[in-house]
Amino acid sequence: MTAPGDVHRKPGVRTARLISLTDPISYKEGWSLQQRLHTDRLSGIAPDTLLLLEHLPVYTFGRRTDPAHFGQSTNTLLDTGAAIEPVNRGGSITFHGPGQLVGYPIIKLTQYVSGPRSYIHLLEDVVIQTLALWRIAGYRVDKCPGIWVRVNGGEAKIASIGVRVDRGVTLHGFALNVDLDLTPFSLIVPCGLSHARMISMADMLQSPVSINLVAQHLADRFAARFDVSWIHHQDEVVTVHQAEAPAAGRS
Repeated sequence: MTAPGDVHRKPGVRTARLISLTDPISYKEGWSLQQRLHTDRLSGIAPDTLLLLEHLPVYTFGRRTDPAHFGQSTNTLLDTGAAIEPVNRGGSITFHGPGQLVGYPIIKLTQYVSGPRSYIHLLEDVVIQTLALWRIAGYRVDKCPGIWVRVNGGEAKIASIGVRVDRGVTLHGFALNVDLDLTPFSLIVPCGLSHARMISMADMLQSPVSINLVAQHLADRFAARFDVSWIHHQDEVVTVHQAEAPAAGRS
């Protein structure tokens, strides 16, 4: 018998769904969508999914956030007009905003790797390979999940990773700085790393970068690294997005 989540699967081919949203959405709306996709994957009515999007300005507080990482008070952050959201991923505080490509894989982990560490390694591979297509050399730093680059004899962080595995299915994911205003990072200690300077692809290349093109490249690299073939549901993207809008107030 074929499970509901395997309806589109061909023999010998592992398939997954790619959902790419065109307009920035609030973090609450994105989290609500993640939860819906997670529930559907757990129940078997949906396949593994990669959700790609941009967020409206928001500071997210991971489980390891220390008050010292944001100056003891959230007032300064709120004064920027950004939202503040506590999240159940690992790591500390970070910023999301337009021009940053955020990826949320909602996948059954054991179909790909043995555990979270190997999963993070795969995500890092995807980002490093994507950057390489733009002639940017990204690399790992031991015990600091994410991707770093060399800049003027020093190093800077160009992508952050924070994940959660709930009942065997993943949540949260990665954020790649493509072409965004990095000023909001100056008000925090990004990811709780006092030495972390944040940088974008546009800064590295000294020219504007198309986030849509980067998203296409990243989706290709993800499919290759995770060994999946994409199912595209353009009509479903609009339906899911509109259906979730009334639920934006949920945390």
